[in-house]
Amino acid sequence: MGWWQRIFGGGRTAEEEPLAIPAPPTSEQIVTSVDAVLARASGNAPAAVTARVQRVAETVHEMVPRLDRLGAGSQQAHTVVATATSYLPEAVDAYLRLPRDFADRRVVDRGKTSLMILCDQLDLLGATIEKISDAVSRADAVALVAHGRFLEEKFGTSSGLTLPGAVPGAPPGSASSGGPTAGPAPLEAP
Repeated sequence: MGWWQRIFGGGRTAEEEPLAIPAPPTSEQIVTSVDAVLARASGNAPAAVTARVQRVAETVHEMVPRLDRLGAGSQQAHTVVATATSYLPEAVDAYLRLPRDFADRRVVDRGKTSLMILCDQLDLLGATIEKISDAVSRADAVALVAHGRFLEEKFGTSSGLTLPGAVPGAPPGSASSGGPTAGPAPLEAP
């Protein structure tokens, strides 16, 4: 139904369905996409291209299980997904469509060949998703440090824990250390 009909014809008809928004790609689709690009580049592109695609693919593989940590609607998660499913395939496929001699030797933009331009694009994609990966890792490391500080505050340092009846400096397991001859002693919480 056109806009004219909506204005004068009264609105939506029963047959007209609302626009469906496609579901985001699954983890498997993301990994499959980046692996397919790597397969297309391997043997069909120079080693400089394949190595860069491999770098991006490895980072995507590392990031896919951690995408939930970025948040459902985050720009960083979108960048990782779009890199694997759109940016990387489009760049590599555009290059692969060119004749090799033209792509690798003919200057096409600002003194650069198509090969140089693709390498610049792949370097940018690789650096961008590596920064995202580092940010997620740093957040996990900060959480680990914070949890360690909480545990130290809650329970003290591990060197401060002693068994009841233990004599400081006595070897473990001796009668004076509260070992087997002294009988079991319950641990006490600080």
